[in-house]
Amino acid sequence: MTAAATGNDEHAPLISHRLLTRLTIGVAVLASLTVAISVAGRMLGERIAQAGHTESAELVDVVIGQDQIRLPANTIRFEEQRQTGRTERVDLYFTWPEMQGYSNAQRSRFNDAGRPEGLVFLNLSQSTMSKDMSGRLEPIYSHLFGDEPGPGPAGLTLRRLKENSGYGDEVFFTGTLPDGTGYAVRCMIPSDETQSTSADCQRDIHIGRDLSVLYRFSSRLLPQWQAMEARIRDYLGRSLIRNGRPLSTGFRR
Repeated sequence: MTAAATGNDEHAPLISHRLLTRLTIGVAVLASLTVAISVAGRMLGERIAQAGHTESAELVDVVIGQDQIRLPANTIRFEEQRQTGRTERVDLYFTWPEMQGYSNAQRSRFNDAGRPEGLVFLNLSQSTMSKDMSGRLEPIYSHLFGDEPGPGPAGLTLRRLKENSGYGDEVFFTGTLPDGTGYAVRCMIPSDETQSTSADCQRDIHIGRDLSVLYRFSSRLLPQWQAMEARIRDYLGRSLIRNGRPLSTGFRR
C-alpha cells in the first residue's frame, strides 16, 4: 500500500487545478488594480496640474453693481467665482497678447512664474471713486510728483514721487492715449529685470455704468501700454450686457 501510494504521489501535478485557478484570479485582480491606480493617478495628476484652472468656455453672467458682464468660465481665475449671479468682484486672467482664457495647450504660460509677460490679470468690482486713475492724474497725483520727469518706454514719461508721498519706491508713468485722454500707471520697477512679476504695474479704468477694472501686468509689457489699454477696453466692452444683449462698446472715462 505504501509503495502504491508513493507511486501515485510521484505522478500527481505539482500545482493543483484549484491553486492554479486561485493564482489566475489573483493575477487578474492585481492587473485590474494596476490599471485602476494608473487611471486614477493620471486623473489626479491632471487635476493637480490644472490647479483650479478650467478649460470650459461656458458663459457666466456676472452682475456687479449696475453692470452685467458675460465671461467665459476659463477667463475667471477662481472656481467659486464661476457662477452666474450677483457678486461683489470677479478676478480674471488672460494670455497676452491673445486675450484668451486658460487652456491645457497654454498651461505653461499660466503656471510659469518666470514668464510674467505672458499674462495680464484683471479685477472687476463696483466703482468706489468717481474718477479712474487717468481722472485722478491731475487733481491728485500731479501734486505728488517730483520736479524732474524722465523718459519712459514707448513715449511714456517717468514721474518719480516725492519722498513724503507715501508710495514708497513706486513710480508713475504718464502719457496720452490716441483719443487725447491722459494715461497713468503705477509701477514698482525691479532693479533686476529677471525679478519682474505679473504685478509690477497696475492701472484702473471705468467701464459700463459703474464698473471699476484694476488690471495688473509685468513691467516688461510697458512698451505695449497702448495696445494693452485698447484690447482690455475692447474685450470688456464687448462682454457687457445691456437689456439682455451684448454691447459693442461700454466704457466710460
